[in-house]
Amino acid sequence: MKIGLFFGSFNPVHNGHLMLANYICETTDLKKVWLVVSPQNPFKQKDSLLSEYDRLHLIQLAIENNINLKASDIEFKLPQPSYTIDTLTHLKEKYPQHEFSLIMGSDNLASLHKWKHYQQILDNHDLYVYKRRGFEANALKTKRTVTILDFPFIDISATFIRQNIKNGVSMEFFLPEKVWNYVNENRLYRK
Repeated sequence: MKIGLFFGSFNPVHNGHLMLANYICETTDLKKVWLVVSPQNPFKQKDSLLSEYDRLHLIQLAIENNINLKASDIEFKLPQPSYTIDTLTHLKEKYPQHEFSLIMGSDNLASLHKWKHYQQILDNHDLYVYKRRGFEANALKTKRTVTILDFPFIDISATFIRQNIKNGVSMEFFLPEKVWNYVNENRLYRK
């Protein structure tokens, strides 16, 4: 089965993430999308994150009835910080029956050359790229397919959501209902 890996901090998962993941399942050859919670992205500070288990739980709440989406904790068992190539190698060994592709924003595509063993990623995995403001989504010369998704710009960011929650602004309509309820009831992202 061809599976798309949507890596992220998901701090928190929001409606933009879910709209994109669902759109990809509906319009591409990817049969499922795994939302892979990164315990620590090498380009981000860990102290700004909820625990990986809280972030995983929020994704599980958000997608509980969607058979095409899966919350993945695969990086919890790997050395930190998480490097995509190491996760891909681990997944290939654990699930040899699947073909894994990467889902990324054009901002990540623009900085892909900074990733550990990026050429190996390009040579062995298809890329599905959604557009981000300020970053061109140009296809790379690679042995694999780079698909530029026809998906609208959605300028919702987890940083924006966290900052507003911290300031006491309701983010009820930016988050899936169960995620918002959990965040609100447990006073997550508050001062």
